[in-house]
Amino acid sequence: MVKFYRSLMPVKILNFPKITDPRGNLTFIQNPTHIPFEIKRIFWSVPQSKEQAPVGLARKQEQEIIVALKGSFDVIVTGVNDSSEKFTLSSPHHGLYLPASTWRHIENFSPGSMAFHLCSLKDNTDDHVNNFETFINKVAK
Repeated sequence: MVKFYRSLMPVKILNFPKITDPRGNLTFIQNPTHIPFEIKRIFWSVPQSKEQAPVGLARKQEQEIIVALKGSFDVIVTGVNDSSEKFTLSSPHHGLYLPASTWRHIENFSPGSMAFHLCSLKDNTDDHVNNFETFINKVAK
């Protein structure tokens, strides 16, 4: 049986420190000051093209923060009532927090964009749900 977990924290934009001097900007993230979980996995993704087909997924237990290290893209979060909200990420000084059991897909990549992902769990394909119908049926019940 697939179990989903609900977080007390909603999907939201997190603001990270930005230190500016004549050489440029520096942003950093520290546990637990800037993020609500211990980081167990980090990965980054570079889309092949702006038109790359969006691939949706949810993670049953894993929390995630997505940061646009370079360029911009949209993260579309869809609720069980089929409502959706678009978050445009375009700055490495902000991250989108996604609690467990959140359906999302990424689209509208600018040329050369790079997404940086901070995750609360080690990679586990059993934690992924890649079918929206399955997600709706399990979360709504």
